[in-house]
Amino acid sequence: MKHNQSKSVFDYYGKPSFGKALPLSFQHILAMIMGAVTPPLIVAGVAGATAQETMLLVQIALFFSGVSTLLQLYPVGRLGAGMPTIFGVGFAYVPSLIAIGSVYGIPGILGAQIAGGIAMIIVGIFIKQIRHLFPPVVAGTVVLVIGLSLYDIAIKYMAGSGNTAAEGFGSGQNWLVGLTTLAVVLCCSQFAKGYFRLAAIIVGILVGYTLSFFFGMVDFTRLADAPWVMIPTPFAMGIEFHTSAVISMVVICIVNSVQTIGDLSATAIGGMGREMKDHELSGGLLGNGLCTLVGALFGGLPTASFSQNVGIVAMTKVISRYVLGIAAVFLILAGLLPKFGAAMTTIPYPVLGGATIIVFGMITMTGIQLLVKDELSSRNITIAALSVALAMGINTVPEAIALLPDTARMLIGSPVIVAATVAFTLNMVLPKKSLKDEAREREQIEREMNGDTESEPCDGNMKMEASN
Repeated sequence: MKHNQSKSVFDYYGKPSFGKALPLSFQHILAMIMGAVTPPLIVAGVAGATAQETMLLVQIALFFSGVSTLLQLYPVGRLGAGMPTIFGVGFAYVPSLIAIGSVYGIPGILGAQIAGGIAMIIVGIFIKQIRHLFPPVVAGTVVLVIGLSLYDIAIKYMAGSGNTAAEGFGSGQNWLVGLTTLAVVLCCSQFAKGYFRLAAIIVGILVGYTLSFFFGMVDFTRLADAPWVMIPTPFAMGIEFHTSAVISMVVICIVNSVQTIGDLSATAIGGMGREMKDHELSGGLLGNGLCTLVGALFGGLPTASFSQNVGIVAMTKVISRYVLGIAAVFLILAGLLPKFGAAMTTIPYPVLGGATIIVFGMITMTGIQLLVKDELSSRNITIAALSVALAMGINTVPEAIALLPDTARMLIGSPVIVAATVAFTLNMVLPKKSLKDEAREREQIEREMNGDTESEPCDGNMKMEASN
């Protein structure tokens, strides 16, 4: 009863006035909406989706972003964390979605996603028992590779298209629009204040969009053809199951669960000043897994926690679920209005590239931040170095695996899967050694090289006893 009466934005159960809550909700929408829209646009381009399919992917992405967020804010049974978090379709899946979509198309992605959702649910059920298997050195390496593997997409988009053979690719006009968008985002994020700083990506896109409009680069055909209202229909995009795609998606969904654990923990500590509870962590993973599974039936891509919104909560300490719930409802309404989704698809590639390259860079830096949470021992450096080297090396030279079977190519062709597999395996196999352990090993080696056969260093008393 006390919670229901609270009107404070700093109380999770607080319900401030709508006028007070709306601007705070708008902050979260601005921070994540392009992050939720861009992945389906990228996947649609790679999978060769039609204009109608592209619009549908965007709409369902927005719809399930809202549904997933509401479930986290207002748990149902064991489903949902009951934490002030924003969930939606995230960039972390993009490399794997591209690898699957380029071979099996959108139906192959959605079929694999069903298995991925089940894997998330299983992780949520047993998270307390398996959490130790994903230390920062493993999670950080994976997140680092996610960021690195997305750079070529941003550069291609800034040059004009996801396809290097497209007409006008690399033209000066495309680069002008892309670099202008990037410059505006950078200036707003570093020099602006208030909402302009928070909405740096949106402001950059608006400026880039305006410039590209004057250059005649904006096509409104999709917007004119789109209906006003759309009701999600199951199996509208088709569903196919392919072994290699399923394995790839299961791995990335398990890996992304590690990132979700980090985001939820950061929300609890930074926004609520306490540690994450076991049932909250389990509920968050279970809810995300269910939304990922059900979303696949309707054409929605896998969902994840949004780190940028975690940062907003930690900075403002605004944890009212009513505030974030308004943002979720807006996303659901936007998902039901195809005109909105069609408007998103009119954004030219150079604008998207200029706006997202910073986001990809931030993902990389997040990976580095995770890595340094562990000791930078020789063991941990070896795990990270070898994982990144193999993942990015194969990604740079895809011809190196051209003669392998299709299933192997699907798995090894995704740098994220390579990094996750190598980092996880090495962490399990290599002996656990701290910096102190390695220092003692070097001392032992030095003594052996100097002819000292004692296995352990002696203190003063031991030396005196030996002399006597």
